[in-house]
Amino acid sequence: MLESIKRIDSAEVNGKRVLVRADLNVPTADGKVTDATRIEQVLPLIRDLSQRGAKVVVMSHFGRPKGKRVEEMSLKPVADKIAEMLAPISVHFAPDCIGEEAKAAVNALEPGGVCVLENLRFHAGEEANDAAFAAALAELGDIYVNDAFSAAHRAHASTEGIAHLLPAYAGPAMMSEIEALTIALEKPHRPVAALIGGAKVSTKIDVLSNLVEKVNLLVIGGAMANTFLHVEGRGIGNSLFEPGEANTVEQIITNATESGCQILLPKDAVVAPELRKGAATEVRSVTDIPDDAMILDIGPDTVAEISARLADCHTALWNGPLGAFEVAPFGEGTFAVAREVARLTEEGGVTSIAGGGDTVAALNAAGVTDAFSYVSTAGGAFLEWLEGRELPGVAALKSA
Repeated sequence: MLESIKRIDSAEVNGKRVLVRADLNVPTADGKVTDATRIEQVLPLIRDLSQRGAKVVVMSHFGRPKGKRVEEMSLKPVADKIAEMLAPISVHFAPDCIGEEAKAAVNALEPGGVCVLENLRFHAGEEANDAAFAAALAELGDIYVNDAFSAAHRAHASTEGIAHLLPAYAGPAMMSEIEALTIALEKPHRPVAALIGGAKVSTKIDVLSNLVEKVNLLVIGGAMANTFLHVEGRGIGNSLFEPGEANTVEQIITNATESGCQILLPKDAVVAPELRKGAATEVRSVTDIPDDAMILDIGPDTVAEISARLADCHTALWNGPLGAFEVAPFGEGTFAVAREVARLTEEGGVTSIAGGGDTVAALNAAGVTDAFSYVSTAGGAFLEWLEGRELPGVAALKSA
């Protein structure tokens, strides 16, 4: 796959209008950007193109305006933040993303200049992947670059349609994401472990079904582990679980056995009467969970077993917390395993790749995000890759 995708660093861009699809869907409050992480991810590409003499035109969605202009969802505050972070590079803002106003703003650019277009989703044609809307976007550029992996699972005009209308390339952030996931699932250094947590089996059926055919060890935590324990005949007290997913769990276990993938479930748990900060807790074996207790975190024996098994692996893929980490003290199991993965990574024994919003939050809380080999901020796109799906935005770059 990687060989079929052109990288923007190989393109001649001097004097060219380069349309960059970024993901600028960042948190804001009172008209100010409160978390610039996604902006920071695309800045290296914008700076590089500017330094190479390109006229850089940045486009993105922001929120869900549903095809209508909603002033609270204007990208103007985001453009202002980009201008602040890119200084002294000149950054302009176009009050629309297509049409005469957008053309005027782009035509006014000097080589090295940057223009941020207004929210793509102010037009219904964006999410509909409308051919006319894609063509209107393409009129603003000579070259197209997609550097928004987090939006690559959407077949929208700015992620899929336009890639067939202009010379299309992948940006560095997009390539880093594809390379990391390819290493983890397509060309891994074995043995491979996948740590999958979260609340519900039902939201990750496709992920689990795909991974049991790809990895050697599947560690299941979070509330979804309770459903597996229930299927095994364990008493799980008042713990959250999905009785309707018993057949799904049995099929996943069967597929894992046939594929030679071992499933590792918790052997002990931190339990409490309720999910509440500071609740009284105790550690119990999963064979001895009180009827009035909730399983809210993995216990120390489970942490030790996971750590021991990870020491024998060379690749670790992580999606989903192993406990209710947002509420103290039910994050300690997740944090302990995260610190162990980080240690193994820093020692060079494990290539570690993690992704998903809750996962990133848990790694940040554990203070180990920077120690992982790669951490993806993509949510839906990361999950769909784990499910084995081809992402429209990536497929369009391959065929371009």
